[in-house]
Amino acid sequence: MAQSALNWAAIDNDPRFQRLHSKKVAFLSGLMLLSIVYYFLLPIGAAYFTDLFKIKVFGVVNFGIVFALSEFIVAWGIAAFYTVKAKEFDAMAQELIREADKIGAKK
Repeated sequence: MAQSALNWAAIDNDPRFQRLHSKKVAFLSGLMLLSIVYYFLLPIGAAYFTDLFKIKVFGVVNFGIVFALSEFIVAWGIAAFYTVKAKEFDAMAQELIREADKIGAKK
């Protein structure tokens, strides 16, 4: 197996990589928490707030159906928000990639 020409431990210890990693973990953890909470509001609401979920919005469509459909909109919104935010992460990663030879040069 060929040896890597880079010292990956040095790259991992670089403050810019640490900042990128911590910002990305915090951002993704927040999005995951938001999506999990929103997802579980539907079964919890249907089980414990039946009167709310029976409210007619229009015709035969009730609040429960509208809320269930809103989960698709929220998921698309989260994906769109991540797409925009990922450009910031990509710029930070590109900076590291450009300087990877300097940061991780084996001595």
